[in-house]
Amino acid sequence: MDTKKRWATRTRAGAGEPCAEYTPVPGLDCELFRLRAEGLSPEQRAAVMDALWRYESQQTDLMLGYQCNERIDSSEILGRYLGRHVNNIGDPFQSGSATFNTKWVERAVLDYFASLWHAKLPHDPDDGESYWGYMLTMGSTEGNLYGLWNARDYLAGRFLLIDPESAEEAREAASNRGRRVVPPRLVYQQAPAPEGQPNARVPVAFYSQDTHYSIIKAMRVLDIRTFYEIGTERYPRDNPLSPGNAWPHEVPSVGGTNGIGVIDIEALATLVEFFASKGHPILVNFNYGTTFKGAYDDVEGAGAALLPILRRYGLDERKVHYDPRDPRKHDVRTGYWFHVDGALGAAYMPFLEMAHAAGRIATRGPNFDFRLPFVSSLVMSGHKWIGAPFPCGVYMTRTKLLLRPPSRPEYIGSPDTTFAGSRNGLSALVLWEHLARRSYEDQIKKALYTEELSAYAERRLRALGDRLGHDLWVERAPLSLTIRFRAVNPALAFKYTLAGETLYVDGEKRQYHHAYMMEHVTRERIDAFIDDLAAPGAFPAQEVTPTAPAHESHIAGREGRLVHVPHTGRSFRG
Repeated sequence: MDTKKRWATRTRAGAGEPCAEYTPVPGLDCELFRLRAEGLSPEQRAAVMDALWRYESQQTDLMLGYQCNERIDSSEILGRYLGRHVNNIGDPFQSGSATFNTKWVERAVLDYFASLWHAKLPHDPDDGESYWGYMLTMGSTEGNLYGLWNARDYLAGRFLLIDPESAEEAREAASNRGRRVVPPRLVYQQAPAPEGQPNARVPVAFYSQDTHYSIIKAMRVLDIRTFYEIGTERYPRDNPLSPGNAWPHEVPSVGGTNGIGVIDIEALATLVEFFASKGHPILVNFNYGTTFKGAYDDVEGAGAALLPILRRYGLDERKVHYDPRDPRKHDVRTGYWFHVDGALGAAYMPFLEMAHAAGRIATRGPNFDFRLPFVSSLVMSGHKWIGAPFPCGVYMTRTKLLLRPPSRPEYIGSPDTTFAGSRNGLSALVLWEHLARRSYEDQIKKALYTEELSAYAERRLRALGDRLGHDLWVERAPLSLTIRFRAVNPALAFKYTLAGETLYVDGEKRQYHHAYMMEHVTRERIDAFIDDLAAPGAFPAQEVTPTAPAHESHIAGREGRLVHVPHTGRSFRG
């Protein structure tokens, strides 16, 4: 659809300038929000806020399509702070000169998750095995970007070293009283590749076809080459999964596009061995709660398959020299980095594990955290399973893997070891309040509730299909909080804010929606949803396309799917 068709421009009588809408939204008039040079009266502002509140209340109360918990209990603690600016800029373990921060609270939250994820605590800058982390402002997208940035530089053999000339200048300034002391400059240095090993500083990235689009976006922003790109460019006929044929864009998932959504470990091992044998360091992203299918990669099983391969090619441990004239100047690094995107699952699966250990649930998810010595970094979103009024989350790694920050900003009095710079100090308060209010037992009960609710929703959807005599394509991965099913009509997709994807199943193009069972969802809400789905016309007919059209085949292969924006009819690459 072209720009003119997508943008609807209209003029209300007496409204002045035309009002441009990207997508008309039932119940809201964009003219209501127009800001004017003279400002708005108290009555006008109140009318705007009332209209918006009615709309947001309706949509969040009925929302099923996204993994956001709308049962948020932070309004009491947040109220007194909304008239204050609190900013956690800089390293969370150094308060810095920006004293209007909540870093004491942030450190308590980080310790909580370090314990939950079996990391060594407390953080100790002199203990490389201890954890380091920080609270995210953007959610797990920021954590993925930061983790992959660290992975790229670590595997490429990059260092941040103190420039000798600026260090001497700093010493001279310190010895002369009255002169302003300027910290020495840091220089970004690339360790040279060892002789005869041209690929030793060229990492190759691997991720499954069910990976969240933020990983793909981060790869592009950071210019991290994937196995598809390097394979196609350097080894076009050597695809080890299908010799002589084109390289796949992503690591296959078990069962393909309509499988449960976990990475195919056998295929991953085959691909990793090919590039490890060429001397490339290995970067793997694992998912713990995939976005559309809610599946959990077997990180422990993948590590068991990959580590022997990495040892065979000297990538389990290697010296990285940063001064070829002095062999003593080196450090020892692995030739791999395993990042876990646990945006959803990392928050609650530890509690299901506790329930399983107590005999309260029959199964549990695979290990994914720092009890596995090969896990390098891990992210979790706080606004998803936990619930928060704004995006937030946690990034965590091992202290020995933390590279020096690219600058030493004297202005904030703290190393800026994070990605975001200014960071929302309210995020720490929201998560702290939630964790302080609920015991482990409370969290276990919540995890069991959402798991049981997911099983109930799956049963109701399957029973509906039987009653209608129609295959609704209902699928749910083990322990997943989401159930996917045949796409519904736009009105229902809007009412319940359903997210959709187009998948190719046995060569047939299918459009799906899915529903997430978060804490705010009830059985009564599911029953009302099923009643709406039972009405005539709830499931529109879909055009059967036997194979991916030429203009979509790149998207379906590169990203593994097409993602549809609810009720708009538009698509973007997911």
